[in-house]
Amino acid sequence: MLRVGIVGCGNIFTMHATSVAHLDNATLVGVCDIKKDRADAAAAKYGVPAYYDYTQLITPEKIDVVHVCVPHYMHPVISRYALEHGVHVLCEKPMSIDYADGEANVKLAAEKGLQYGIIFQCRYNDTSRLIRENLDNGRLGKIISVRSTLTWYRPDDYYALSDWKGTWDKEGGGVIIDQAIHSLDLANWFIGSRPVEVQASIANRAHSIMKVEDTAEGFIRYANGATLSFWAMNNYGCDEPIEIRLLCENGKAVMSYDDACITFNDGTQLTVSQEPDGIHYDGGKDYWGFRHIRQIEAFYQAVEQGVEPAISGREALKIQKLICAIYESGKTGQPVKLGE
Repeated sequence: MLRVGIVGCGNIFTMHATSVAHLDNATLVGVCDIKKDRADAAAAKYGVPAYYDYTQLITPEKIDVVHVCVPHYMHPVISRYALEHGVHVLCEKPMSIDYADGEANVKLAAEKGLQYGIIFQCRYNDTSRLIRENLDNGRLGKIISVRSTLTWYRPDDYYALSDWKGTWDKEGGGVIIDQAIHSLDLANWFIGSRPVEVQASIANRAHSIMKVEDTAEGFIRYANGATLSFWAMNNYGCDEPIEIRLLCENGKAVMSYDDACITFNDGTQLTVSQEPDGIHYDGGKDYWGFRHIRQIEAFYQAVEQGVEPAISGREALKIQKLICAIYESGKTGQPVKLGE
């Protein structure tokens, strides 16, 4: 039975705490938040002690695994502290703001023999898995080109309610690192090759109280010849379904988080619709999906077996490098070449 602690009792907390409560091989033993009211409310709901300083919770005597659910700029800080003190880490995306911080924690986890995972729950969607399976088994053939679009709505009020969102130093950016990171990760995961050049533009088109981007578009070339075009904005009037389209040698695939359809060149089709896992996440947002529990369960199994989880810190460095390159290109107006 893994003893689990959660640092951060904000909006995403429910996805982690609810998942832990439904798994047979883990038990929640403590929660932490610097905002006392949040920590106390979460502790009361789950019948566990409340902590207001993560260093008091993160000790190997108390917990085996810590879930890091705090503002972006604190992700690498708390992850590093836990790894240094012998505790496995499952951190919400992104792993860090700067690539070097994420890379350092991946190295530290390896040195300590600890498991370090990053949440990208959309890889566990039924829609994502249908496409990945048909890439892996060769039915779709080689990917030629991918297109990803995201048009969501995050008004100034959304940023006014937060003391860290919409900032370069604490969030690390806007629509790319917060919202589009999931769809970009899926597209990058499908392509499965090393990006070699990133061209991007970023802008704030419609927000007055934050300085980060609310609009981004770009073009990415990969070592295997595939390309990825993306467009993301959070200044639309509502949250429309994300869309990822793949043009492959043997057919086309199109997916949102809820539905996916593969049409092969011979006219045959495969379709799937996302189904809830039968768990109610109190306060959860629909666009977070229902698959946190699948990734959390897989991470716990990796800890028990002493093997690297599928979405490890090492794996998450791939999308982290891409996100950082998008921002570099967007800020400089120049293409960014990526090495090994």
